[in-house]
Amino acid sequence: MSAKNTETDVVTSTFFGKMMRFWMTQKLLVFIGLMCLIIAGLVVAPFDWNVPLLSRNPVPVDAIPDIGENQQIVFTKWQGRSPRDMEDQVTYPLTVSLLGIPGVKTIRSYSYFGFSTIYVVFEDQIDFYWSRTRILEKLNSLQPGVLPTGVQPVLGPDATAVGQVFWYTIEGKGFGLEELRTIQDWYVRYLLQSAKGVSEVASIGGYVREYQIDVNPNALRAQGVMLQDVYRAVQRSNLDVGARTIELNNVDYMIRGLGFVRSARDLELAVVKVKDNVPLYVKDVAKVSMGPAFRQGALNKEGAEAVGGVVVVRFGENPLQVIKNIKTKIKEISPFLPKKTLPDGSISQVQIVPFYDRTQLIYETLGTLKNALSDEILVAIIVVVVMVNNLISSALISLILPLAVLLTFMIMKMLGVEANLMALSGIAIAIGVMVDMGIILCENILRHIEHDASGKSRFQIIHEAVTEVGGAVITSAATTIVAFLPVFTLTGPEGKLFNPVAFTKTFAIAASLVLSLSIIPPLAHILFSKKDFRRNTLILVYSLVAITGIGFGFSLSWPVGLAVTGMGGLKLISLFLPTKIRDKLPIVMTLIALGSVVFLLTEHWMPLGLEKGLIRNLIFTVAIIFLLLGFNRILTLYYPRLLSLALSHKALFLFVPTFLVIFGVMIWLGFDRVFSFIPATAEWAGVVHTEEMSPKKEKPVVKTPMTSMPGMDMGTKSVAEIPEGPIRSTKTWRKLAHLFPGLGKEFMPSLEEGTFLYMPTLMPHASIGIALDILRQQNLAIKSIPEVETAAGKIGRVDSALDPAPISMIETIVTVVPEYKIDPKTGKHLIDPDTNQPIRNWRPHIKSMNDIWDEIVKVASVPGATAAPKLQPI
Repeated sequence: MSAKNTETDVVTSTFFGKMMRFWMTQKLLVFIGLMCLIIAGLVVAPFDWNVPLLSRNPVPVDAIPDIGENQQIVFTKWQGRSPRDMEDQVTYPLTVSLLGIPGVKTIRSYSYFGFSTIYVVFEDQIDFYWSRTRILEKLNSLQPGVLPTGVQPVLGPDATAVGQVFWYTIEGKGFGLEELRTIQDWYVRYLLQSAKGVSEVASIGGYVREYQIDVNPNALRAQGVMLQDVYRAVQRSNLDVGARTIELNNVDYMIRGLGFVRSARDLELAVVKVKDNVPLYVKDVAKVSMGPAFRQGALNKEGAEAVGGVVVVRFGENPLQVIKNIKTKIKEISPFLPKKTLPDGSISQVQIVPFYDRTQLIYETLGTLKNALSDEILVAIIVVVVMVNNLISSALISLILPLAVLLTFMIMKMLGVEANLMALSGIAIAIGVMVDMGIILCENILRHIEHDASGKSRFQIIHEAVTEVGGAVITSAATTIVAFLPVFTLTGPEGKLFNPVAFTKTFAIAASLVLSLSIIPPLAHILFSKKDFRRNTLILVYSLVAITGIGFGFSLSWPVGLAVTGMGGLKLISLFLPTKIRDKLPIVMTLIALGSVVFLLTEHWMPLGLEKGLIRNLIFTVAIIFLLLGFNRILTLYYPRLLSLALSHKALFLFVPTFLVIFGVMIWLGFDRVFSFIPATAEWAGVVHTEEMSPKKEKPVVKTPMTSMPGMDMGTKSVAEIPEGPIRSTKTWRKLAHLFPGLGKEFMPSLEEGTFLYMPTLMPHASIGIALDILRQQNLAIKSIPEVETAAGKIGRVDSALDPAPISMIETIVTVVPEYKIDPKTGKHLIDPDTNQPIRNWRPHIKSMNDIWDEIVKVASVPGATAAPKLQPI
């Protein structure tokens, strides 16, 4: 036995070699596992796929990670009390009492007119609901006298700062603001709160009905009663009293006194006191009427006051699914909302009209990342098909990418990792590494098959090939995973933002590693093995492939279906062609596969924009791809010469990476910061300046003897003319500083959710009347912009512990019309038959969302309101 065969036997007898042998021999097990992986991956995939016969249980989905602190809110009302009273008698005693709770990191508190808000911030590792339990225990164990009589602190909703996912208004022609607010508070709010996953539904706007008693001081003085007597009488009047039973005719009758107030008349007849058997009623000393309660917030939609609410998602729930539950509940309750017959005889019914829905942002975020993932997979397939130049190997390598993504979704579901912008970006980052493993395995298998001359079986050849490079593949994947470990050490908001990237990137690489080692060897053994089938069998198989392609064309994508049908048809035709022509078939099939993938990529990408049409975009995509691939091919051919040249001229070659490093740092930090070591003036040379007027120039020049230059000796007769003034004020310096200002810094990614949050502020002492007037003016002005669909804003706070906003704070949610008209049935852009271009909703000079924001800022500037930063509702 030769030394080479002995070495091969040793390698294949290792644990890794035995594992590869197991996968190659247990092909049925691999096939069953592959089917289970596909089904489970489709079930948990975060994208809104409607898979027939499968019950979906997707990964929780949101637009961005929740980077807020692990906090709970203790909210306390004490009507009519000043902020100082709230601070001294409520906020401070509660804050001191809550300090002893285990796991508390810090406590922040705010005292307002009539209410107090305390934020108890826990360590990140403390369980959310465990912290709520500890706070409730502490509140229930407060000693008597800690808080004023009748003051009861409550725990805020079990939600986070990004939980407000759905805003709506209650609208109905002929209904007043007080009627709509009553419907919202006593019907809609409770019904929506019953939807699964909803933590709270808070109301905003309109008027809350209440009984108002205007006491006459002169009448009190004349009757000899105190204000406290009237207060006590009113308090005791709204009460049902239960008594014992009496027996009459062998029947027990329960006795009770009915005292609940049902109208203002009931309060008027409440007895304040009795003198000489003559009762003194409330109506004798006061006037009772119905009126609006004191407001701490209001809602305005497109210039008119409105009534609405905000839905808050419970902690840990899937926001996308909760929004779907809310919409389903709205459809259920809409037919039963109150109706009214108008004077003209028509029927008006109350409706729930959403004006902010995070579904659009979630779908757009998922859609963008889904397109990015699919585009990256398509580009990777193109590169593999061109560079590997083997259709079977290309199919094997390309198969790993979607399977690894599905397996990543399964791991995310099991470990509770939410699918959001950052998490899915981690998968996109890992695509390049994921494809490398399959390339290494398939290339080594092909190399062993081509150079084998020992007559080994195809099973042995493939087994030796994958065993030979398996260790290197594992090492490469492990190195990439280890390089990302420092991201897991981030804490606080940074950790919450970037940990999903590290998790999903690690999951994707590990999934592609496992799948490459377990799927490629058995499939390669099947596909690379030579099998002799009867012509009738091959005719049947190729016909089925062609028919399957037609099905793909109708269900998935017609380019894919056309490619599969073409390949099946070519293979079917090749059975009746000469051998010489049949040998050219693999090249034709590779070109068909490449063309279909390039076409799919163009449809997804559309790099030149929809207005340029599909043909121009296709030409641009083909040019870009093959230009890059051609450059790569040229570099591969001439690499030995370039390497020899670089080794022969090491000093000259080192100038290239040095220049690239300096250039990159200059782009990153900016020209001024990189070259900040250069002094500002010409005096850095250490010379004495003498000024004289040049006969040819109007400006004076500074003549400097070159002998005084450090490290230079060119004689006393030579002079250097340096422009007067600071060096950094020269034209060249200013141009470079403007060209390389440095990269900006932004912690949160900017999302284009089709909605703006316009949030100016007023003077702190502004009344609710002037605030509403300014809000009305701004909403009318914003709605006048053609690209704006709705403009709904609020002042003050909603009835929730999550919103402590004062009256002086304006929050207007501006919803923008989509740039292109979309067919509601197909979801595709509508095409103008005359120009064959997508129909735009925006004006010609509006090119981006930034242009719309500039229009909003221009028209919404109102005296008395500050400027507003560019914000998003999320």
